[in-house]
Amino acid sequence: MTDVQTFSSVWDAIADTPEQAANLQARAELMQQIAAIIKANNWKQAEAAEHCGLSQPRINDLLRGRISNFSLDALVNIAVALGQRVHVTLEAA
Repeated sequence: MTDVQTFSSVWDAIADTPEQAANLQARAELMQQIAAIIKANNWKQAEAAEHCGLSQPRINDLLRGRISNFSLDALVNIAVALGQRVHVTLEAA
C-alpha cells in the first residue's frame, strides 16, 4: 500500500517548492481577476486583446487558465493595461 500525502492547497501538491506554489497561486488569482474584468465588460476575445495589449490567442490562453503561459510580471502588466492597480499582501504561513 502506498502512503497518502496531504497538502494544504492544490498548488502545494503540484509544485516542487513552497516558492513555486506561492507563484502559481498568485498567477491563478490574477488570471481569475483579469478574466472577471473581461466577462464583466462583455468583451469578445478580440476586444479584450485590444484592451490588454495582447493577441487574441493569448487572451484565449488566459481565459482557459493556461497558467504556465503567463509569468507574474506579464499578468501584472495586463492588469495595469486594464486600469487596475495590483497590490501584494504578505501573510505569515
